[in-house]
Amino acid sequence: MDREQFIKTIASARWYDLTQAMSIFTPPFPGEMPLQVHFFKRLTGSFGGGQGANGQQIEWSNNTGTHLVGPRAFHSGERAIADIPLTDLCGEGVVVDISEAVSDYGLYTPEMITERAEVKEGDILIINTGYHKYGWDQPDIPNPDCQGGIENKEFGYYLRHPGPSPEFFQWALDMKFKLIGVDCGCAEHPMNTNLRYMHAREFEKAEAKLKETHGKTWDELFPPEWYHKLTHITMPKAGLLLAESLGGQIKELSNQRAWIMVQPIPFMEVESAWSRVVALQAPEGMSEDDFFAFMGSSEMLDMTLPFSVQTPQWANYVPLSVIYTKRVGGQYFGLGRNNAHCKASFHLATHMDGEKHFHAAGKTIGETPFEKWFGPGAIADISEFVSDTSVYTPEMVEKVVEVRAGDILVIKTGYGKYGWNSPDSDEFRYMIRHPGPSPDFADWCIEKQIEWLAVDCVAMEHPMNTIQRLWHPKTFEEANQKLIEQYGADWDTIYPLDKYYQDMHLNLFPKGIIHAENLGTDLMKMESGRYFIGCFVQKGMDLASCWARFVAFKEKN
Repeated sequence: MDREQFIKTIASARWYDLTQAMSIFTPPFPGEMPLQVHFFKRLTGSFGGGQGANGQQIEWSNNTGTHLVGPRAFHSGERAIADIPLTDLCGEGVVVDISEAVSDYGLYTPEMITERAEVKEGDILIINTGYHKYGWDQPDIPNPDCQGGIENKEFGYYLRHPGPSPEFFQWALDMKFKLIGVDCGCAEHPMNTNLRYMHAREFEKAEAKLKETHGKTWDELFPPEWYHKLTHITMPKAGLLLAESLGGQIKELSNQRAWIMVQPIPFMEVESAWSRVVALQAPEGMSEDDFFAFMGSSEMLDMTLPFSVQTPQWANYVPLSVIYTKRVGGQYFGLGRNNAHCKASFHLATHMDGEKHFHAAGKTIGETPFEKWFGPGAIADISEFVSDTSVYTPEMVEKVVEVRAGDILVIKTGYGKYGWNSPDSDEFRYMIRHPGPSPDFADWCIEKQIEWLAVDCVAMEHPMNTIQRLWHPKTFEEANQKLIEQYGADWDTIYPLDKYYQDMHLNLFPKGIIHAENLGTDLMKMESGRYFIGCFVQKGMDLASCWARFVAFKEKN
């Protein structure tokens, strides 16, 4: 299949978003850090970070909102999230709706899964328990037996949801599933976690129900030492992955097969990470088998830098810090698994700048329509035309690739090779001396109706159209001289301050043309050309910007 037909096929597939909306109102896993969002910087100035942009600093636990749980959550010697290849996170799978067969504190069995849908060895299995109805953003559920006449959402979502029966995980291992995803707070039964001790009254109710249905106590049905070995040694070593807190369009895929992709932030130091979970079904007129064969033969190129405490942040932004608050062997905040409390600003590593980052009336990341994040696009390798502090033009882009109306456009300057994780790392060149767009570039993007932009260096702006001009006067002198040689006039003549300061933000974001920064990894070896491009970003309802997984798809050679 040629590239044009490949892009047309994946673009015409039916895409479903299985991601729960995430907010400061999203409850964390009980006892863990809820999402905290703080504006440390505003366009006109704010406490802590100054002026120039709407910059957010957040604190969070990775177990809030839709997330991937990796093997290191339970076994410290296994893979961190960044170690898991995309091929382990994507593939053929099934969404099984067991909501009518389960209830509070109940157990679900392999038979409940297999009697409702076709399940194959090696699948990604998504389980719809129905308990996403207790998500923080869902309508109230009447319950006359509860205080106020409604079900307490947090208790329903985290403490009362059903969980796997004793034989379930061994069956999953025998089936060689890549991943199991659930639409509730945990892929385990809540009473097989520390919630059993945090909420003794809930455990009493769960055990009473178990005695009615199975005639056994909890420890008789789930012997602690056996269950600990299964979940903390056997499963992690086998590589079985778990995704939790799914939602979105999950009901639309009840008992149907789909191509499923779980796309986490590639976090190096931690065991869990925010993810966007999507499912694809065949375009009209194409069989399911042919579509799965098509997706299986596609190549995924990961353009996302590893997310790490070593990743440098944009100047005067807050770097990433990670504090473990739980360890498998026990820690003062909790025990039973590894879990971290994280703190950072968004402008480090690979991230998407949302409209709200510079446009007060714009959309947040979570408010942005799902369809915005993926589509046909072009990658333009202009590295042969640029140098330190130089200016690139639309003509350079069009010289190396065809750009069509409505495209996603990725600019490859070549400066990704100076990123922090490269053998040629040069942080000053990457941050301060990278090239930037010419004065006509934003207008050209509007004319081309570009969907969104991305670049392989720290900013879509020329650094001398930012505050860096004042912080690095010697670099500005260099850039100014190059501009005189290229255009025959100085910087303030070519880029009048009132029109071109933060040009790619202030002139494009009100038009809905946003951009991503700090792309790299596979992009460094990619050629100019047309691709299908996806930004898999957490559905952060309060977030002006957010980290994401950026993937380009093409046919295998």
